[in-house]
Amino acid sequence: MKHLGIFFLVLFFAAKAADVNAQKTRILFVFDASNSMNGYWEGTRKINTAVDLLSQSLEELYGVDNLELGLRVYGHQTVHIPGQQDCDDTQLVVPIGSGNNLVIKKELSYITPKGTTPIARSLEKAAGDFTDCDNCRNIIILITDGIEACDGDPCAVSKALQSKGIIVKPFVIGIGLDAKYKSTFECVGNYFDATNSETFEYVLDIVITQALNNTSVQINLLDAAGDPKETDVAFTLYDQQKGEALYNLVHTLNKKGNPDTLSLDPLPTYRMVVHTLPPIEKENLTVKPGVHTTFEVDAAQGDLVLEYNGRSEYDDLQCIVKRTADCSIVNHQTFGTTERYLVGKYDLEVLTTPRTILEDVTINATEPTRIVIPAPGTLLLNTGTSGYGGLFLKKNNELLQAIKFSDGNPSGRYVLQPGTYVLVFRSRNSNETLYTIEREFSIQSGSNTNLNLN
Repeated sequence: MKHLGIFFLVLFFAAKAADVNAQKTRILFVFDASNSMNGYWEGTRKINTAVDLLSQSLEELYGVDNLELGLRVYGHQTVHIPGQQDCDDTQLVVPIGSGNNLVIKKELSYITPKGTTPIARSLEKAAGDFTDCDNCRNIIILITDGIEACDGDPCAVSKALQSKGIIVKPFVIGIGLDAKYKSTFECVGNYFDATNSETFEYVLDIVITQALNNTSVQINLLDAAGDPKETDVAFTLYDQQKGEALYNLVHTLNKKGNPDTLSLDPLPTYRMVVHTLPPIEKENLTVKPGVHTTFEVDAAQGDLVLEYNGRSEYDDLQCIVKRTADCSIVNHQTFGTTERYLVGKYDLEVLTTPRTILEDVTINATEPTRIVIPAPGTLLLNTGTSGYGGLFLKKNNELLQAIKFSDGNPSGRYVLQPGTYVLVFRSRNSNETLYTIEREFSIQSGSNTNLNLN
């Protein structure tokens, strides 16, 4: 009754999940029928216990929507002879399909353990057991009482299948496995140790529950006080193994002011990117099936406000925002706007003429950081001829180039930041350096300055 109760709950939530996304789940049982399964376990042969409990699970899975099952068996065709072993003894006994639960149960009853344990070869062959499908979760449940007996590498095979997107991380149920061998399966998949028949029954329930059901997950974006109150930020959850984006969502607080709860597949290992400025990345996130899971991210943010002091002549003036710590570019923010950034220090490069550089600007969560630059002025320049040189800002007895003249006539209108400037100019027709013209002038916010060299 305990077994049935757990499974009815599984079926209920599995049906709900199927209604939401209509994704098909395909489970291939890879079953150990090597000679060691003839051994006794709590007074009963291992093969009998495994077949009885798996058969009961197959009955209870009958009729679940969007579920297909298959059976691959190894070690059942060739008798094991010391010094000789058939490492190709693996067979797809029941191809993956829907409604074949009882067919698998019947085939299990015919199995007689005989041979060796070619786990890696069985996993390799299992890759071809899953036909192409765009909306399927391909899952392997390996039930074994022994380790690889041939020359294959189950870990390498499993990793390759996962990286190619053929399967998600397999489940491995060890039946009375020697403790010294358990670690060898941790790289193959999610390992569960069945120390006795009662544990095997419970573990089988847990594994199939994980294979079928989504689990509730809450993502806490922590503010400066450590409270989960940051929100309204897009984030992406990737399958870390395959690199595939599984969910693209915008974080939300519900009506009670708490982070909204998601329903996620518990099988993948997730990599999460929170698209703050700059983005936050967290890896190796796992979801525990049947238990509400919380992912927490330090995401305290503050506002950067960019403003003019007075009317501006600039169109869509941009500010390059860099992280002080590593000089990486975080954003290009337009003046007259407000953007949120992670709290910390930033260097700002405002694309005025000349450029305005502000270093170690602190953005905090308590109040907006306001950057106000003076409105520019205008230089109306008339040189009367083509030439070379430029306009230089005079600062601390140094000349900083603001505008470089090319070969053409530089006469025209220039929008410049307030300050004292020096014009340095030589006409193209002048062949001596001594004919260089130098003029000092001032630019004031919102004012025009005329400079006529004729």
